[in-house]
Amino acid sequence: MDWLNYHHLLNFWLVSREGSVQRASELLHVTPASVSVQIKQLERSLGVKLLQKQGRGLVPTAIGAEVAEYASDIFSTGRELVEMIKGGSGGRPRELRVGIRDAMPKLVAFSLLQPAIELDPALKLVCIEAELPKLVADLSIHRLDVILTDAPLDPVYKVQAYSHRLGDSEVVIMGTTELVKKYRRGFPNSLDGAPFLMQTNSNVLRRQMDQWFNGLHLVPHVRAEFDDSAMMKIAARQGLGLFPTPVCIQDDISKLYGLEPLGIVDGVKERFYAISTERKLKHPAVLAIREHSK
Repeated sequence: MDWLNYHHLLNFWLVSREGSVQRASELLHVTPASVSVQIKQLERSLGVKLLQKQGRGLVPTAIGAEVAEYASDIFSTGRELVEMIKGGSGGRPRELRVGIRDAMPKLVAFSLLQPAIELDPALKLVCIEAELPKLVADLSIHRLDVILTDAPLDPVYKVQAYSHRLGDSEVVIMGTTELVKKYRRGFPNSLDGAPFLMQTNSNVLRRQMDQWFNGLHLVPHVRAEFDDSAMMKIAARQGLGLFPTPVCIQDDISKLYGLEPLGIVDGVKERFYAISTERKLKHPAVLAIREHSK
């Protein structure tokens, strides 16, 4: 009986998906030479050519594309097996590994995760915060169960993953009592020249806010930009400026930072997504997150 080396298959699958031996080697934490050798061994054992050059990258041959499709199913099934084992006799996974995009407000992320935490007291929650490309790479090789983010997955990521919309929230401008009192009359026109703390340009909400200001012909005085939403709230507490945030965490911000709402940003909403390798969500904890968010 011929045996298939699944380690060789994994190397091929990642190269076929990423289009690059270098990129696959980075995901596997091995050298490019090691990846190339293992693919050649797989081709030798199967007796077929699996990859071919296209421009500067690599793409599967006709038979290679079929092998890659089978490989995707194989590794997906393997992940389900691991989750079943983690779940013990009841079949419920006892660990949830969540990737949280670095730009995601942490109060929002925790609010989304709360149903999963309450679902099973024995569930171990592992949260990894990073930039989206790193999280997607980890998701693709099953180091993560799900990613929480503020935008659907861009097609530029050549991975088999699906964006599940969890919900959305209106956006509110908040600040200290003094600033809110100063700019309340005439809102939102009063915001022209007002001091603001903003997310960096890579943030989805920042881009929406820029469009909103432009539509009203307002030019705020942006005193600081932040990648870290918690740091922005600390700066706001010191009176450095107003800032936009999802309404869904307005009460938490008021309690934790002593800040007040000024007004709703009409027409702007922040949306939240769960990105998973599953077209249909199966993990009980992830299902709880989605159901609670509806």
